[in-house]
Amino acid sequence: MSLQHNYKTAEEALQLVQSNQRVFLHGSAATPVYLINKLIEQKERLKNVELVSITQKGVDLNSPDLEGHFFVNSLFVSEANRKAVNSKTGDYVPVFLSEIPLLFTRNILPLDVAIVQVSPPDKHGYCSLGTSVDIARAAVETAKVIIAQVNPNMPRVHGDGFVPFSKFDAAVWVEDALPEVNYSHGSNEATDKIGKIVAELVEDGATLQLGIGTIPDSVLKNLTNHKNLGLHTEMFSDGCIPLIKNGVINNSKKKKVNGYCVTSFLLGTKALYDFADDNPIIKALEIDYVNDPRILSQNKKVTAINSAVEIDITGQVCSDSIGTYQYSGIGGQMDFIRGAALSEGGKPIIAMPSITAKGISRIVPFLKQGAGVVTTRGHIHWVVTEYGAVNLFGMNMEQRAKELIKIAHPNHREMLEKEAFERFK
Repeated sequence: MSLQHNYKTAEEALQLVQSNQRVFLHGSAATPVYLINKLIEQKERLKNVELVSITQKGVDLNSPDLEGHFFVNSLFVSEANRKAVNSKTGDYVPVFLSEIPLLFTRNILPLDVAIVQVSPPDKHGYCSLGTSVDIARAAVETAKVIIAQVNPNMPRVHGDGFVPFSKFDAAVWVEDALPEVNYSHGSNEATDKIGKIVAELVEDGATLQLGIGTIPDSVLKNLTNHKNLGLHTEMFSDGCIPLIKNGVINNSKKKKVNGYCVTSFLLGTKALYDFADDNPIIKALEIDYVNDPRILSQNKKVTAINSAVEIDITGQVCSDSIGTYQYSGIGGQMDFIRGAALSEGGKPIIAMPSITAKGISRIVPFLKQGAGVVTTRGHIHWVVTEYGAVNLFGMNMEQRAKELIKIAHPNHREMLEKEAFERFK
């Protein structure tokens, strides 16, 4: 523990949180698990505390016992708060990830307290927001009170995440492992095929954006023979490491932040966090820069790879809900779909298995009642399943239906053809 800085106990630090306040919680691998759990333990003294965050890892905010004490107002839903968001103890704010900082800076959601996790201060007194700069930078800049969980296991990541220790109103020293996710564990025959098909769409010199999950990981495994790829992505995962080490990703063709891997947050295993620590090739930047379509589109051949829950036969993409059940969020999908579409030679791609784990078709005649349209049929371009790739841009409604049916699961094509015929005659 550093001797020149004063640290408090969690109980002392969290006295700064009071009833009827809005509290920001750092997210993803940077989730301050210890402090959040200690805050929950203090629930009896707190009433109507609003918790705002994006993806959380390693905590559980779903308990009905939190009712009246905490209200989970989520900006992106994850397992940590999904039940709460779909109950009376929480709700979801539909918003593009790139615009979340505006909610803080324009006092639409003014923050009373920000609880973040950072690396220990360096010799100049600066800590790093580490694996998640994303919306946390704006939270730290605008919150009235900042409580830091200082963790030597948090990597010192270059970019926009540096914060002087003196800015913290309270700091708690915690030596915990960061939450880990291994996306390669969920792969199967369908995701392996999708990875190969998408990789064939990626051109040499392309700038990549990859969403969350096994499909992006599978794509990365199939890019080993590509050349001069760049990375300008919302999320950085383990799959990028071998491509960087082998020189496949060298960022030489990018116009924006040339020569560097640009991300907003990192989420994966300890190997990823160790790789990112003090690595000058990686820049973790604010989400309103990384996800800005105007910035992104200045790079050539931007290839954005995202997924979906379901797509209707006209190209409407639902990727944040299952009917009315809020499953995740809008996130950065539209930011990158649009940025890639505006990029010279860009390719916006929605990639998904043709069926769910229960065998239900993801290509459907109509979206489920109450489903959220994240990518509109005016924005859709490439759609990929394990049965192939189609480009819907410029096609009319009936043409789109025919193309999508081609890449639907064979068990469901007859049903889709009948529904398409009824609709378009």
